[in-house]
Amino acid sequence: MKKIIKIFLGIISVLIIVFGGYLINLFASYDRLPDGIALDPKNTQKQSLKINKKYRAMSHNIGYGAYPPSYSFFMDGGDYSRAYDKKTVKENMTGIVQTTKDLAPTFAFYQEVDQNGDRSQHVDEVAFLKEHLAAYNSLYGQNYDSAYLFYPFTDPIGQAKSGLVTLSQAEITSSKRYSLPIETNFNKFFDLDRAFTVSRVPVQNGHEFIAINTHLSAFTKDRSIQAAQLNKIFSVMENEYKKGNYVMVAGDYNHDVLGNSPDVFNTSKKRETWTHPFPKDQLPSGFHLPTGNLAAERRPSARALDKPYKKGESYTTLIDGFLVSDNITVNDVHVKDMQFKYSDHNPVYLDFSLK
Repeated sequence: MKKIIKIFLGIISVLIIVFGGYLINLFASYDRLPDGIALDPKNTQKQSLKINKKYRAMSHNIGYGAYPPSYSFFMDGGDYSRAYDKKTVKENMTGIVQTTKDLAPTFAFYQEVDQNGDRSQHVDEVAFLKEHLAAYNSLYGQNYDSAYLFYPFTDPIGQAKSGLVTLSQAEITSSKRYSLPIETNFNKFFDLDRAFTVSRVPVQNGHEFIAINTHLSAFTKDRSIQAAQLNKIFSVMENEYKKGNYVMVAGDYNHDVLGNSPDVFNTSKKRETWTHPFPKDQLPSGFHLPTGNLAAERRPSARALDKPYKKGESYTTLIDGFLVSDNITVNDVHVKDMQFKYSDHNPVYLDFSLK
């Protein structure tokens, strides 16, 4: 009996040592990119924007190509942590590319684009977008390069290097990546790093079009973190607008952009960490969040991943969109209803012109 107890205690000791070593390595290897990194846009064409000409912007969180309608995600209470297989990721990426071609945006803003990751079966999605949408100028800004996360234990989500991709039919003269505030406790390993990119595009009247791409925190329970993230973006927006530039922010805000999405989509009124109303009243002077007829059209931009998607039953909301300065005329804004065929998000697109 004593021998059995010794063996059992030995196994427990080994497990504690291994787990402790893993936690030490996890914290030791954690590293955030510096704030204000200059990025390297890839330009194949040099055209400038014109005033009073119609343009289109599209924003799409592509969910690192892992989410067909049948997929559910463990952090939402679902079943999976990784894409089914590499074939599924490539099929989803092909559909995302075709959707972009169908919408034909002047600017395309993508979030959750994996450069390399266990969760996305090591498909380089940054290269995929650049290759299959080669007529666009392109920019990649890294959000994070996470250490291997051994969770859930039965099928770990693993390591991921992921970020934001911006495509433009006009020249991107320069760009920077700015870090966003995040939690500093253990939750930083699950919500991961956050950032936004600021790209400068020349306008023929001598000003610049400032194209900002972002993806705010989703699973943080500390709402002061989300407020701090917005405040940092607001500061950049305001400074650029005061210079006479045109400013557009596109992305996944993980906030309800309608403010009353539970009523619009007839879903639970319980607010999740990623569905609190967007604080429109805190926007800097000279900015607004265009919603047009989005409520009347009732096309959601995101779904919950607690179970496979089923229209009319799944939890849906609208958390993606655009912030624009008042020197930009917004003609239309719509959600392209893809029935979440290639991602847990549908793309949002906006037709606009510069005053």
